[in-house]
Amino acid sequence: MIEGIVVSPLKQIEDARGKVMHMLRRDDPLFERFGEVYFSVVNPGAVKAWKLHTKMSLNLAVPFGKIRLVIYDGRTGSPTLGLVDEFIIGEGNYCLVHVPPLVWSGFMGISDNIAILANCATEPHDPTEAEVCDPDTPIIPYRWPT
Repeated sequence: MIEGIVVSPLKQIEDARGKVMHMLRRDDPLFERFGEVYFSVVNPGAVKAWKLHTKMSLNLAVPFGKIRLVIYDGRTGSPTLGLVDEFIIGEGNYCLVHVPPLVWSGFMGISDNIAILANCATEPHDPTEAEVCDPDTPIIPYRWPT
């Protein structure tokens, strides 16, 4: 696995009325600080990639639907430089994926309906602290399924 990536199963409490889906608490080992929480709605088959944050850590969970999350380590000097990690998260695998700064990430909706990805980020959104590449960039050795 890419250095700094952490995948943690998340607790769900279900009863006849529905369920509570935990994500991140301030006393969790992965919690650094609060920047903002946002949700990304992903249409089936849609690819949202690639993004690299220079300061922000991502804490990602998919409470609805399912996505293919792909992470690429392009950090010079990293012991996992050049590695690609791929995760299927959401229904059937409800977990938190922690992505540190300077690591590329992207995702694809793979459920029949929309998926909702939640991010509890360590920084408020700032477009000047991120780099963006097209999904088919030659910089990242990964090709999205069609």
